[in-house]
Amino acid sequence: MAENPTEVFAGAAVLAAAVAFVFYATQSTGFSGSAATYDLKASFRSVEGITLGSDVRMAGVKVGTITAIDLNPKTFFADATVSVQNNLQLPDDSAILISSEGLLGGNFIELVPGGSETNLEPGAEIEDTQGSVSLISLLMKFVSGKSNDPTPANE
Repeated sequence: MAENPTEVFAGAAVLAAAVAFVFYATQSTGFSGSAATYDLKASFRSVEGITLGSDVRMAGVKVGTITAIDLNPKTFFADATVSVQNNLQLPDDSAILISSEGLLGGNFIELVPGGSETNLEPGAEIEDTQGSVSLISLLMKFVSGKSNDPTPANE
């Protein structure tokens, strides 16, 4: 048994730091059981850079996570399921796209709300999607000088 008050104080400080760290980790990752969510589905041509647990954001604020990604054997597209907060009611003409945090940053799912009066129901599919853009393919197009514009640059 520790009789030295310094040892007791140091032990209490370490324990308090551990509890604070666990609290911070659960809050920053969104891992809290109190937030109710609902699922939405979307089908992407490419989900490069997205994994299970990736952020779903709106206006830069995390509002959900990716809960499932599967290859659709009929369309050969990636079917993704996103879980978003219950208090977020999205119009049924909303868009979902894969965005990048920057040149060297990771990818995340971005929700862009539409203007419809009707909201998406839980389990609904968001039709307006945009998959990830490969930085390598863009650089290769730039380096090769090829573009999809049929008009010559001199005109």
